[in-house]
Amino acid sequence: MEKWVCSVCGYIYDPAVGDPDNGVEPGTAFEDIGDDWVCPVCGVGKDMFEKD
Repeated sequence: MEKWVCSVCGYIYDPAVGDPDNGVEPGTAFEDIGDDWVCPVCGVGKDMFEKD
């Protein structure tokens, strides 16, 4: 699974880690995260992320 980087703040979404504080379990591919998920650091939407 590929990592994704927020183009605004540089936060890296790592599927192996997920985002458990915001309901995304470890092992969740970026494509499988709900469209309402936002960057946990700066709050932008998934459309502002790019493949690392």
